[in-house]
Amino acid sequence: MLRKYPIGLQRFRKIREGSYVYIDKTKIIHQLVETGQYYFLSRPIRFGKSLLVDTIEELFNGHKELFRGLWIHDKWDWSETRPVIHFDFAELPYKEVGLSEALKRAIIRNAEKLGVSIFSDNIKDAFRELIEKASVKGNVVILIDEYDKPIIDFLDEPDQLDANRSIMKSFFSILKARDEQIRLLLITGVSQFSQVSIFSDLNNLRNITLTTQYGEIIGITQKELEENFTQEIFKMQQDRPDILAQIKRWYNGYTWNMRSWVYNPFSLLNFMADPVFRNFWFATGTPTFLLTQLKKKSIYDVENLEMGSLALSSFDTDHPNLGALLFQTGYLTIKNIEQDSQELFTLGYPNLEVKSSLLNGLLSIYREGPAGDSLGLVSRIRKR
Repeated sequence: MLRKYPIGLQRFRKIREGSYVYIDKTKIIHQLVETGQYYFLSRPIRFGKSLLVDTIEELFNGHKELFRGLWIHDKWDWSETRPVIHFDFAELPYKEVGLSEALKRAIIRNAEKLGVSIFSDNIKDAFRELIEKASVKGNVVILIDEYDKPIIDFLDEPDQLDANRSIMKSFFSILKARDEQIRLLLITGVSQFSQVSIFSDLNNLRNITLTTQYGEIIGITQKELEENFTQEIFKMQQDRPDILAQIKRWYNGYTWNMRSWVYNPFSLLNFMADPVFRNFWFATGTPTFLLTQLKKKSIYDVENLEMGSLALSSFDTDHPNLGALLFQTGYLTIKNIEQDSQELFTLGYPNLEVKSSLLNGLLSIYREGPAGDSLGLVSRIRKR
């Protein structure tokens, strides 16, 4: 039977009902939802944040059949469901209609799904009304995915960026006072913007990005690789006995705590579908803003970059720290933590895929040539 790989799929139901390969993360999800209330998680793009959020939604919606055979199936009280409010900022049409209007539409869609009516005009009051009315059916679960998209997409447009930041600050500000109505709040994104700029009124969030407990909550560990792709690995080992070491060199290496390391799932799944070593993740797009800023500051060597924990865990859009941005977007990972120096982090490339891809992108922008064309140029130079 041919195996199906959920490349690019972000819906838990589609993966389970479609019999796609699923790496069981329900044990660590259970720990998350049972031991805390307010969370923030930062991870790079194409790492599985949206799938994590969708899995939690299905869990609180009580869809027991989707979890059959998974760790959590006989450990969850399926009789107790919760109203779920879900915002996916990546799907909001803020570029077309503006962020305020896009959020209003998302609030109305959530209200219709939960069977309540919203009468407030502005997004702050409408969001408050949505939570209050939905919580009549039980404390609500609020899932906010890719919260930073309306900021990231306008890094080159300061006026629009400031306008969106102000709207988001107002939007998030009502959450802290809703403690008695919220069962769980999870916010995910790529960047960790300073709390002054967006989350100043939501200072009870627990940032689990660098914690020891949740380093494996998304991504694929070495153990998960070997347990879930046994037949693929066995087949590849017939011709390439060292295939596990090669896969690790190309796609493993991400860590947020120096205790657990994971593979980029997008790259690993693409490789399993077609076992040829390629730069899968980088092909999804490198921010032009990032490469431009690196060129502007004449930065090309980012190995062994040292940063403190505060700088690593924030990103100021007015004065961007490129080390923090490279880390948060997945181009660098932690290589060492010096606890005696109040958590001094040393950063470096996670794997060969990212290193070769970023260097190729940098070469392209330094020579002002087409993206992705630089490797061919290097090859031609070598042959001369």
